[in-house]
Amino acid sequence: MLSGELFWICALLLVAILLATICAKWLVWALSFTPKRPGSLISRAFGDYEPMNWKTYLASVLVFGFLGIIILATILMTQGFLPLNPMNLPGVPFDLALNTAVSFVTNTNWQAYSGENTLSYFSQMVGLGTQNFLSAATGIAVMAALARGIANQQERSLGNFWQDLARLTFLFLLPLSIIVAVLLVSQGVIQNLSAYLTATGIDRATQILPMGPAASQIAIKQLGSNGGGFFGVNSAHPFENPTFFSNAIQTIAIILIPMACPLVFGVLSGARRHGRTLFRVMFVMLAVLLGLSLVAEFSGNPSLQSAILEGKEMRFGAGLSVLWSVITTASSNGSVNAMISSLSPLAGGIALLNIMLGEVVFGGVGSGVYGMFLFAVLTVFIAGLMVGRSPEFLGKKIEAAEIKLAVIGVLIPSVLILTFSAFASVSKLGLNSVSHPGAHGLSEILYAFSSAAGNNGSAFGGLNANTKFYNYALAFSMFVGRYGVIAPVIALAGLLSCKRSVPSSAGTFPVSGVLFSTLLVGVVLIVGALTFFPALTLGPVAEHLMMLGK
Repeated sequence: MLSGELFWICALLLVAILLATICAKWLVWALSFTPKRPGSLISRAFGDYEPMNWKTYLASVLVFGFLGIIILATILMTQGFLPLNPMNLPGVPFDLALNTAVSFVTNTNWQAYSGENTLSYFSQMVGLGTQNFLSAATGIAVMAALARGIANQQERSLGNFWQDLARLTFLFLLPLSIIVAVLLVSQGVIQNLSAYLTATGIDRATQILPMGPAASQIAIKQLGSNGGGFFGVNSAHPFENPTFFSNAIQTIAIILIPMACPLVFGVLSGARRHGRTLFRVMFVMLAVLLGLSLVAEFSGNPSLQSAILEGKEMRFGAGLSVLWSVITTASSNGSVNAMISSLSPLAGGIALLNIMLGEVVFGGVGSGVYGMFLFAVLTVFIAGLMVGRSPEFLGKKIEAAEIKLAVIGVLIPSVLILTFSAFASVSKLGLNSVSHPGAHGLSEILYAFSSAAGNNGSAFGGLNANTKFYNYALAFSMFVGRYGVIAPVIALAGLLSCKRSVPSSAGTFPVSGVLFSTLLVGVVLIVGALTFFPALTLGPVAEHLMMLGK
C-alpha cells in the first residue's frame, strides 16, 4: 500500500473524530432544545408535547413506521401519474415498491433497482428523501429514549417521540445536510431537475446522461446512515462522487453522526465516562477490522502478484476503497464507492463480519449505540455471574426481564440471517439469482440477508435481488431486523426508568475502563463472530483458501 493512501486514511479518521465531538454537542442541544416563549410557533413545534411512557413511545414508533411504508409504497407505485417525472418512468411493481418502502423506512436503504432507470425525481425527493431524514431521526430518538430511561429515577416518561422527531429533523439533520450538500455541489455533484441529456462521444456514439437533484439526496444519505444511491452504482458514479475531495467529504459524513452518538448517549444518560468507553471500544474494533481488511486486500492474489484493482475506482485508489467498505458496513450506512464483491475474499468477509457483529462498531445513527447497549447488558450479567453478585448497569439492577429482552434483541437478526440464508442456499428460488456458484455465491446470499436483517443496505454484488422471493424475504428481514430490536430496547428503557439507582460500592462492576471494555469486545465477538463462524468458513474463508490454491 502506498504511504500516501495510509496518510489519507489516518487523516480522514482524525478529522471525523474532531468533527464528531462538535457534532455531539450540537446533537445534545437539539435533543434538549426548549423554546423561551411558551405558546409561540417555535414552542408549538418543538416544546409543547406530553411525555410518553415506554408503551406509548414504542406504539408511536411502530405506527409511524407502518404509515411511512404505506405512503412510500403508494408513491412508488403511482409515480407515473405524479409530477417531476421528466423521463415518464412508469410505476414500480408492488413487490419492488414494498421492498423499497420497507427498506427506506427501516433505515436499511437496500436497493434492488437502479435509481436512474426506475425512480422519478418526485419518488427520489419526496419519497426516499423524506424517509432518509425520518428513519435517521427515529434511530437517534430511540437512543435518546433509552438514555433517558437510564437517567430517570422511578419515572415513567421517556420523552415524546414526536417532539424528538421534530427536534432531530429540523434542528439537526436538515441544517447539517444543507451544509454537506453545498460542499458536494462545490465539488461538481449534480443538483438539478433537468431531463436526461443525450451526449455524442468522439466515436460518434450517443450516450444518455442521467440528471437530477443528487447532491441534496447524497448529503442525507451519508449523514443518516441511509446509503441508498441516487444512481445505481452509488458513490462510484462520477455524478455522485466526482473528485477526491467529494470522496473525502462523503467518507467523513458516513461515520460522523455514528461517532457522535456514544458521546451523546453518555451525556443524556448522565454517564459521560461510559459514553467515552463505548466510543473507545467501537473505535478500537473499527481500527482493527480496517487494518485486517487493508492487509488482506494489499496481500493480493498470488496469481496476479499485486493488489486486486478490478471493481475499484482508480480516482480514489484501493486504500480509500477499502476504508469506505469498512466504515460503510461498520456504521450501517451501506453506500459503496467500489464493488464489495471485487474485494479480496477476506476483505469482503470482513465487510460481511462488520454487519454480522450486530452493526455496533459505531453502527447506524442511534441504532449502533442501542445495539451495543444490549451487548453491554449481557456483559454486566456475565460479569455478575463470575463474581456471584447481582448485575448492575449504571446503578440500575439488571434482573431476569432485562436479560430476556437483551437476548431477544441480540438474537433476532442472527436468526433472520441464518434461517433465510440457509433456505436460499438450497432452494431454486434463492439459487436462481446467484451469479457465481460455490463459496462466492454463498457469500452473495449471506451478504444479502445480513445486510437486510442488520439494516445496512449495502450489496455484495452479483446477486439478482429483484425477484419476488428476494423482494418479500428481504423486506420481512428488514422490518423484523429493525423493529424486532427497537421494541426490546424501548421496553428495557421503560423497565430501567422505573428503577432507582443503587449507590455504587466496592463490589460494583464499573461499566467503564479496560476490564469492561475487554469483556464487552469479547461478548460482541462471541455472539457475533462465533455465531456465524461456520457460514463464514464456507463462504469468504473457503474462497480465500481456493485463491491460494489450498
